[in-house]
Amino acid sequence: MTDLDPRLTPARGDLAAEYLRGTIEAENYVPALSMRIAVGSAPLRAEARPDAAQLTEAIFGEPVAVYDLDEGWAWVQLESDRYVGWLPEWALGPVAGEPTHRVSALRTFIFPGASIKQPPEEALTLGSHVIVEREEGMFAVLATGGYVPRQHLAPLAADEDDYVSVAERFVGAPYLWGGKTSLGLDCSGLVQVAFDAAGLDAPRDSDMQEAGIGNPVAFDGAGDLQRGDLIFWKGHVAIARGDGTIIHANAHHMAVAIEDAAGAIARIAEAGSSITSVRRL
Repeated sequence: MTDLDPRLTPARGDLAAEYLRGTIEAENYVPALSMRIAVGSAPLRAEARPDAAQLTEAIFGEPVAVYDLDEGWAWVQLESDRYVGWLPEWALGPVAGEPTHRVSALRTFIFPGASIKQPPEEALTLGSHVIVEREEGMFAVLATGGYVPRQHLAPLAADEDDYVSVAERFVGAPYLWGGKTSLGLDCSGLVQVAFDAAGLDAPRDSDMQEAGIGNPVAFDGAGDLQRGDLIFWKGHVAIARGDGTIIHANAHHMAVAIEDAAGAIARIAEAGSSITSVRRL
């Protein structure tokens, strides 16, 4: 990958980010307006319309650089993985400070007060960043005023020990192109979310992951796979579990599924796709 990958480069014919001045030609250059995702999750789309393709999802607390606002849409670059696209403007809010905690449960809720009987104001997904102001009973009170169950949060620096175990928690979640939550996610989204929970960086798309994660290892069959290995096909990625099985979000099951590695490799080969590489951290 290069720095000028269009997926990661905030540049159009009429507009580009100020930091690209001298690198890319555009009619205008604009500085970034720093904002954050203020809803549970929001679709990053290829175009400024609700029926445009979803490229990925941005989740609560994620910082974004805004370069253009147009009739309810914001053209942005996500600061986490540098992806560029259009977000609905309603998903954005001001930067309120540095996050202190992240959501460690697959999903949780923000309640308006210190009672689980109150209707929640928002649902949060794994990896969401929040600012905890204080604790009150079983709740962490956010700087924004909401209440989140304390057992669903972890300090920002408290990384998971094993990204494979994180991925396994998503078994049964439906497949969704561009998704990154337990309501739906795709193959590379599963890898990225699991890596993030373990304090590891992963680019968004499978081709980026194949180019940038770990080191290639020789592959002569499913018996060579070790726990945590990433298996790549053109446009697809799976994670080895170290027991002869793999886990992946896939369109065959339309879900995150665990499969026998040899069987899955054969099935995918029959569909016309061979393994392009195996990479190991």
